[in-house]
Amino acid sequence: MGVPIQQVVGIGSYLVKQRLLGRKRFPLVLMLEPLFRCNLACTGCGKIQHPVEILKQNLSPEDCFRAAEECGAPVVSIPGGEPLLHPQIGEIVQGLIDRKKFIYLCTNGILLEKSLDKFKPSPYFTFMVHLDGMRDWHDQCVDRKGVFDTAVKAIKAAKARGFQVNTNTTIFEGANPEEMHEFFDFLTELGVDGMQISPGYSYEWAPDQDHFLKREQTHILFRQILAPMKKGKKWNFSHNPLFLDFLMGEKDYECTPWGSPSYSVLGWQKPCYLLNDGYYKTFQELLDKTDWSQYGRKSGNPNCADCMVHCGYEPTAAIDAMQPHNIGRAMTSVLGK
Repeated sequence: MGVPIQQVVGIGSYLVKQRLLGRKRFPLVLMLEPLFRCNLACTGCGKIQHPVEILKQNLSPEDCFRAAEECGAPVVSIPGGEPLLHPQIGEIVQGLIDRKKFIYLCTNGILLEKSLDKFKPSPYFTFMVHLDGMRDWHDQCVDRKGVFDTAVKAIKAAKARGFQVNTNTTIFEGANPEEMHEFFDFLTELGVDGMQISPGYSYEWAPDQDHFLKREQTHILFRQILAPMKKGKKWNFSHNPLFLDFLMGEKDYECTPWGSPSYSVLGWQKPCYLLNDGYYKTFQELLDKTDWSQYGRKSGNPNCADCMVHCGYEPTAAIDAMQPHNIGRAMTSVLGK
């Protein structure tokens, strides 16, 4: 099962509550970045391009708890940088679990095995290990040999200790569909609890600007990558199936940028995790002062034209799944029937 039933029920109840309250804009996933430092320099990521004085900073556990409570989203994703470099990451995770948040700690896996003693298995907690493909392709994407083997070894160790482990895969131009099929089979045999996939976003500061997908390229490539599922292949994706339909061009969604707000040492990022258009001190300011009409594909903003990343479109799919004609399919996918 890609998404635990407890989480499905929790998020579903939250969405129903927002609808009953008449709220048009509300968060689903808090993107909590406790630091920007990383032990890799991936060519498709711009996070470590921040000035050195910013890279040295950490959010305190109290900062993280305050952001989670202020935002109110039921899910907290902890990306970075590399969160396992944070000296208090265990305290941060436990405090969020105590607040009944569903936590996904995103890691490249290099420090994972030696960090396991900092955490306790919980139905509210999942390690999200970044793997972009099989050994050669992944090590090329992260620009360092040996990372794939280290991450796989850490996944096995975490699973042996009783932790939930998912993988997160970014698809770039040049990805080979047949190799991705082999990769998904490998992850299935490895026993991961779920897999996430998303097309890469062209971060302005990313060193490599040549391998990000355009929208039609994304549709074509994801149709090829996910084609075996149309023929009955069972891969354990931890996605709303409507989001996968969107990636293949079978659904036409608009971005929901407020659905995954981002909080970091710089504050609440406007408008989302992917763009650097300024920061606010409070989440309410982000909601109230951002001109949301300037973002999303229909806005004409060139920075949004080709974006199909999960942080903007998975919330749209989640809201669409609450429509009566979609509930059956969404639940069937969750239950694996």
